Parts: sequence; structure tokens; C-alpha cells
Amino acid sequence: MTIMTKNKLLQVPDEIINNKFSLNWTKQELNLLHKLDSPIKIHDYLDKIPYNSGSDTKSPRFVLQKKNAHCFEGAVFAAACLRNIGFRPLIVDMRSVNDDDHLIAVYKHNNCWGAVAKSNFTTLRFREPVYKSIRELCMSYFEFYFNTIGQKTLRAYSLPFDLSKYDSQDWMTTFKDLENIGDDIDKRKHYPLILPKQAKKLAKVRSYLIEAGLLGSNPDGLFIPKSSKSNKT
Repeated sequence: MTIMTKNKLLQVPDEIINNKFSLNWTKQELNLLHKLDSPIKIHDYLDKIPYNSGSDTKSPRFVLQKKNAHCFEGAVFAAACLRNIGFRPLIVDMRSVNDDDHLIAVYKHNNCWGAVAKSNFTTLRFREPVYKSIRELCMSYFEFYFNTIGQKTLRAYSLPFDLSKYDSQDWMTTFKDLENIGDDIDKRKHYPLILPKQAKKLAKVRSYLIEAGLLGSNPDGLFIPKSSKSNKT
């Protein structure tokens, strides 16, 4: 069976077509998910699959099937995997200027926060659970959150957003696009990380760090920034 979403055909596993509750993964899917039994293994899986340059927002089931993901899909997939090993399915949104926003799945261990994420930049992915607050965790991305012309672009963050509120929509295994979740996240309150006067004084990122950040990136998925002599707020 196939289903159309955003003009794309996705293959639906035969064994779950008649399941009323799609929270029931297939045996094959569960075999793979059970191997991702730690945050670092989840990270390693996301790190190995290509970056999705498309605009679709696939569920974790179709990340497994299509074997690609962008930051939204990677964060939601990681949240589902973290849930599978006992964590709450939490995601945090980070807002930027003249750049893509970024979504991360967060988890708490020994009262400290860590993160798993998919990004086209090597510097915006996994974080060990050593940060005492969500703000501190997000600040760990600040120096490494830059666009292709070397501007440091991170400006704000949201508090953790619990995806379990979408269980009635079967967000982990649905055949539908998850665009509504992205819309809801965008409406959440975001908190500033730096002051406007600080943003005006930010130094440009050195070329060697940009090169390192873009290692293995998918050019088709890169944000094209507007040229500017300075960072804006």
C-alpha cells in the first residue's frame, strides 16, 4: 500500500495497515529501534543518514523508511527513540536571524540536560547531558551556530515541548505530514539568549570553523543568507 503526502508516495508496511492504533510499530521497525538504546546511538544513526533538503516533515516511521532527515525530522525521530528508552519525548526550538532555525530533542540525566539532533552543520548536533538548564544547553550551541557567511545567528530558544500531547495523532508512526507540530512550536514563547547590543558586536566566524561546520553537508539543504557587514538582532 502507498499513501500520498506532499506530492510524494510513501510505502506503508503491509502488517500495520489494519492497526487501529499506529503507536504499534512493526516488528522490523522495533528491531531497529531497540538497537538505538542510548542517546549516543540515536545520534550515530542520525549522523549516518543523509540530510533531507526537502520541505516535507516526515514522522519517525518514515525517517526509518526513507533513511534521511532534516533538523525537524531528526529531532522528532530522536524524541521518539528517547521515549523508547524511558525519556519523555521533548524537543526545544532555537531561533536565529538570517539563518535556519534549529530543533533539538532534549533529555535529562542526573538532573542535567543533553540533546540529540540532526543538522547540516557538524557543530549543531549531539550534546552530553552536562548542562544544568535549557538555557545553558542552548548557549552551548551559540559559538557554533553560524551561517555560511560566518555570522553567529542564534538568538532565542523555547522551553521543552512534550510531543506526547500528539499521541492521539500517532505522531511517531503516522502516514501524514507533521507540519501542524511545526506550526505549534513556532507559536510558543521564545526567550532571548543575547541582548541586541551584544548582537551588534559579534565577531565573524573564522573560515576554518565554517569549513569544519560544513563538513559532509548537503549543499541543497543550506540556507542562503542575505549578505551583511554585521549581525542583526
